[in-house]
Amino acid sequence: MCEDNGSGFAAIPDLATGEEAVTADRRTLLKVAGAGGAGLVFSSALGAAPATAAPFNRKRCYVLVIDGCRPDEIGGGLMPNTKRLRDSGMNFPRARSLPIMETIPNHVMMMTGMRPDKTGVPANSIYDRNAKVVRDMDRPSDLRADTIISQINRSGRTTATVLSKDYLYGIFGTRATRRWEPAPLIPITNHAPDVFTIEAAKKMVTTHDPEFMFVNLGDVDRVGHADLTGTTLQLARRAALVNTDVQLKSFIDLLKQTSRWQNTMVIVLADHSMDWSLPHNVISLTDKLEADPELSQKVQIAQNGGADLLYWTGPAELRQTAVDRMIRIARAQPGVLSAHDRLKERPTLRLGGHAGDVVVYCKSGWRFSDPSVVSNPIPGNHGHPATASIPFFIAGGWQGLPRGSSSSIAHTQDVAPTVSKFFGLQAPTGSKTWDGRHRI
Repeated sequence: MCEDNGSGFAAIPDLATGEEAVTADRRTLLKVAGAGGAGLVFSSALGAAPATAAPFNRKRCYVLVIDGCRPDEIGGGLMPNTKRLRDSGMNFPRARSLPIMETIPNHVMMMTGMRPDKTGVPANSIYDRNAKVVRDMDRPSDLRADTIISQINRSGRTTATVLSKDYLYGIFGTRATRRWEPAPLIPITNHAPDVFTIEAAKKMVTTHDPEFMFVNLGDVDRVGHADLTGTTLQLARRAALVNTDVQLKSFIDLLKQTSRWQNTMVIVLADHSMDWSLPHNVISLTDKLEADPELSQKVQIAQNGGADLLYWTGPAELRQTAVDRMIRIARAQPGVLSAHDRLKERPTLRLGGHAGDVVVYCKSGWRFSDPSVVSNPIPGNHGHPATASIPFFIAGGWQGLPRGSSSSIAHTQDVAPTVSKFFGLQAPTGSKTWDGRHRI
């Protein structure tokens, strides 16, 4: 008999394991005891089969994102375990993220193999013309493209997401077979620390054993944003790098200790790197645009740290004149690297309509702060070209993996095609074809 557990759901105990499944209308939540008895909450897709271990001779793939990590930080002495893992596989030292160099769009590119003009997700923050509000792209409906997660599901395999940031958990929604609901979330940063994320990843492996798992580790990014020791000491970030390295090693050790490693491919990369600005190196475009009588009250700005997206909300027939004025004003500001007409540069930017009309990047060592100069006080930012360089390497025990170092430029959009190649899935065709390419 099922008893009410006080949550409004029915608790169904597993007499063999002591785990407790909580059923809801569209998913099942599985509460699993973690380290020190902490509760980990995994949710499952409606209709998902009970968890069973995959045969150990079947392939497994894990994509591990060290959010905001710079490539030089892996070889800088603070991440020796990650460096050894990198050196054992195939490294792409020239790898880069893609515009806008932010967390949400580049995670989406990883899982779709497509640029934002196909996925519908160009940035973390956009101006929603329908709702008339600036918001994060954290809704499952924001992602318009098919994902490698869904493709693997359709092949009869199981998938999982272990994502430390609440907005990543939001945008990928119920696509994976199993999902960790990130907790505990730190106030303001809205992310779960890496020690909890890796514990969840290990429990996901030992409890559900998915053949594909997508993991985001948020500490390096979140600590980097707030590190007031800035461009020199970066004391908090260094500590985060050391801790993430230890956590990553514990996950790899589990795969080896449980005989999963020999048929495994691990892709380790970042979604963007990080750049630090001095307190006075701030660009705020709102007042400058409002001072122009032709633009006043007709421009919205979605601020993305190192990039501002400008949206013309006036009459459509005046758009080009307004865009030209916005670009001219933006380029005149100290600290601005470049300003782009999104429509005219559509073939190269490939951001899609949600990115607005004008894309403005700042120089290294600067940041945007809109709508006011105090809106973005954090020293660490990304989104601009200075933060495009990322670590990207492939390792694992599977004998078919390449080894060494490649001079080719890998991108975040290459993850989905690489995972598909590993599992022997059919590549999409037509309008759904990948923009990335496999790296094995």
